[in-house]
Amino acid sequence: MKNIKLVGILLISFQLSSCADLQQVMNQLPQEGLSNAQIASGLKEALNQGIDKQVTKLMAPDGFYKDQMVKILLPQQLQKVDQTLRDLGMGQLADEGLKLLNTAASDAVREAKPIFVEAITTMSFDDAKNILLGGRTAATDYLKQKTEKPLYQKFKPQVQQSLQKVKADEAWTNIIKKYNQIPFVEKVNPDLTDYVTQKAMEGVFKKVAVEEQKIRTDINERTSDLLKKVFALQDNK
Repeated sequence: MKNIKLVGILLISFQLSSCADLQQVMNQLPQEGLSNAQIASGLKEALNQGIDKQVTKLMAPDGFYKDQMVKILLPQQLQKVDQTLRDLGMGQLADEGLKLLNTAASDAVREAKPIFVEAITTMSFDDAKNILLGGRTAATDYLKQKTEKPLYQKFKPQVQQSLQKVKADEAWTNIIKKYNQIPFVEKVNPDLTDYVTQKAMEGVFKKVAVEEQKIRTDINERTSDLLKKVFALQDNK
């Protein structure tokens, strides 16, 4: 019984010590040669770097299609369509349909940057502190929280427009029509606009997170003096 009590006391002491250490770091941030405004500016610069270096890649031709991390695969409902078409010798038709979905996502991403810029511009110092001392994707999580709803509202009509522009809607209507004509199959009619919109957003945040983790863990990715100084505080927390 004494041993159990001792272990409990040690655990409580450790937790209090950890909390105290974290609070000490929080309190000392402005005293480490950086003002509150500089720390916030450093976090904004890190997010902007993630957008410029990673999200921009998704706007390029085949930006989604050739990137295995974010490539949009078929929804569950259409995977059986894809396999059936391939079994029937229509693999080229299935490949083209998949590529068109990814092309629509690349087009939609062009709508993301202004929304991200607004979220970054309005970041407060408290936001910056929480991001700096947060997890490996704290900045990305902040961006997602602030932009997910407006991104969806911007992405969805753009995806719809892009699907029409690249004639993906026409292609998939043809694909699904051919599939639904096959005897004994269960008919399908998926909402491709919503699906591509959701997957495009997921891809954007995955790519921002990649750059954030690089900056947090590799000093060579801190491409300015401000980034080096701000994330040195994180290193020492």
